[in-house]
Amino acid sequence: MKVLLFNGSPHKNGCTYTALSEISKTLKEEGIDSEIYQIGTGSITPCRACYACSKLGKCVINDDKVNEFIDYAKDFDGFIFGSPVHYGSACGGITAFLDRAFFTAFQSGRGDIFLHKPGAAIVSARRSGTTAALDQLNKYFAITQMPMISGRYWNMVHGATADEVLQDKEGLQNMRILARNMAWHLKCQEAGKNAGIPMPKHEETVFTNFIRG
Repeated sequence: MKVLLFNGSPHKNGCTYTALSEISKTLKEEGIDSEIYQIGTGSITPCRACYACSKLGKCVINDDKVNEFIDYAKDFDGFIFGSPVHYGSACGGITAFLDRAFFTAFQSGRGDIFLHKPGAAIVSARRSGTTAALDQLNKYFAITQMPMISGRYWNMVHGATADEVLQDKEGLQNMRILARNMAWHLKCQEAGKNAGIPMPKHEETVFTNFIRG
């Protein structure tokens, strides 16, 4: 079993990376492999809402890493998305990236990349804005039928630098608890599969508009 740890920060080895590294270390202790995927510093184009992905099987925008990520993500059993807090919300890069990644996956018929796989969000901040950013990121899981994994507190660390994050003992402890909860869920899911417990019944999506003629 393998978990993808998504570093949505433009800083490769900054605060978000430090939190994800603590998670990676704990997952390894629990017998779960993990890899950190770096979003990078290149420009990320937001979704155009053109729906071309439903015909092309991929996002029509090819000048960033979104299509590469979708192909890369299919081999993972769980996901943890990490973001710094920028202006009281998740950073613009991860928002543009995940909007297109999740939308493209389902519009192109590849929703099983995420469907029913456990997900979690973590955020890092110097001071505040963390809960709003977590609420924002958790919506990707809620709309995708992904079980959301928690720690014993909100999944956040505090510090202006990586060294300061290392001083946030409670935050790092919660990263470890989150990692153990993720490992436990994955093992339970695997045990259920081996016991012959079927996945939830699928229903075709019903769209209802709120404006009626």
